[in-house]
Amino acid sequence: MKQRKESIHFYHTNDIHSHFESWPQISRYLRTRKEEHAARAEACFVVDIGDHVDRSHPFTEGTNGLGNVALLNAAGYDAVTIGNNEGITMSKKALNSLYQGARFDVILGNLFELDGSQPKWSKPYHIYTTGEGTRIGIIGATAPYPVFYSKLGWEIVPGREQLKKMAEQLEAQTDIIVCLSHLGVNEDRLLASECSLIDVIFGAHTHHLFPKGEFIGSTLLAATGKFGEYVGEVVIEWDVGRKQIALKQASVHRADRMAISDSDVQEVNELMEDGKRAMEEKVFHNPYPLNQNLFAPSPLSSFFGRALIAYTDADCAMFNAGIFLGSLDAGWVTKEDLHSLLPHPINLCVITLEGHELMDIYELSLNEEWPHIEIKGLGFRGALMGAMIHERLYKNKAGKLFAGNREVVPDGIYKLATLDMFTFGYFFPTLQFAEKEYYMPELIRDIFGWYGTEYF
Repeated sequence: MKQRKESIHFYHTNDIHSHFESWPQISRYLRTRKEEHAARAEACFVVDIGDHVDRSHPFTEGTNGLGNVALLNAAGYDAVTIGNNEGITMSKKALNSLYQGARFDVILGNLFELDGSQPKWSKPYHIYTTGEGTRIGIIGATAPYPVFYSKLGWEIVPGREQLKKMAEQLEAQTDIIVCLSHLGVNEDRLLASECSLIDVIFGAHTHHLFPKGEFIGSTLLAATGKFGEYVGEVVIEWDVGRKQIALKQASVHRADRMAISDSDVQEVNELMEDGKRAMEEKVFHNPYPLNQNLFAPSPLSSFFGRALIAYTDADCAMFNAGIFLGSLDAGWVTKEDLHSLLPHPINLCVITLEGHELMDIYELSLNEEWPHIEIKGLGFRGALMGAMIHERLYKNKAGKLFAGNREVVPDGIYKLATLDMFTFGYFFPTLQFAEKEYYMPELIRDIFGWYGTEYF
């Protein structure tokens, strides 16, 4: 007797980061696939694995991310998890409001209120049942950044251990378990090796691409890279009689090869314009131009450096000139102007250092190769590093280092205002372990705007 098989289809995206260049094609492709599977009475689920939101795009910033959720709704998504861009670049109030109009489930098992309760807009897992009665449990977790989440009023716990616990809880209630993991490829591989109960791990965060998936034991890993370049597909053949998986396979579909309509470019442009219109609010009046210089101090960098010190009362400040994506004209400065100038989802951080540490960091910051290197990630949305700018941190003619009006001595204590991207150890290893105070949820453009209202 021939065994009856059920075909279950998953379509997945991850790390879109508000790159909407191909979104009209992706959305149409997903809707079409769902319609085709429905016509054949096949189970179909569409999932996103986080970082769909990115505040560097005017549409996302102007709509507080609600526009992204509307796009996910229109494309027919069934479930998503959050990435760090939803989780720690948005205020707690904004994240609590983000999914209020969602027509999909937000699966997130490792983020909690401070009292330990589940956020009202999410659930730790959800069990879906196909037309054949197959029970599919979906679990999810996001990358833990405990210092950032605690500053925002959340409790975050390690994702891998939480996912293993949830898989064990769901084992008796489900036939298939799949995971939405915004933890990164290394964590996904460890999870697969430690928990064979999970049948498929949809991955994200590290922007890895698995064109045909990757097996760790019996667990299939699937991921689509970044920026909507691909849509992933996983097919599971379920043996209904034996109640076991007969086959599972992964593939990806290039967005630039999907059908394009005449209105697609217009739709993408309209998203941009909608976002800009939403940010027309005036912030402050700028009496004179603030020009940028990528490779040297400038009026713009001086203004920003003073803003960081005024906001934090730090002794000195340090940042890279590449964060400015243009200059600032004289006249009224709007939210859209600030966003265009500083689109990065980057926070301010004040680091407490001993004098000898500050001396070492200052010398390291003079690296002549750095201004010309490209930076990717860390919240940075520009291109080149640019010159390292020092505000109230300088050497006098005798070669003595000063922080503000104080000479830096080896055993002294000093406070340095800088960007959070420099605290992760990539450029300044010692900063990773230093005493830090992050300023959240305000981004550096908010501090720039605050100083404009105070200064002028």
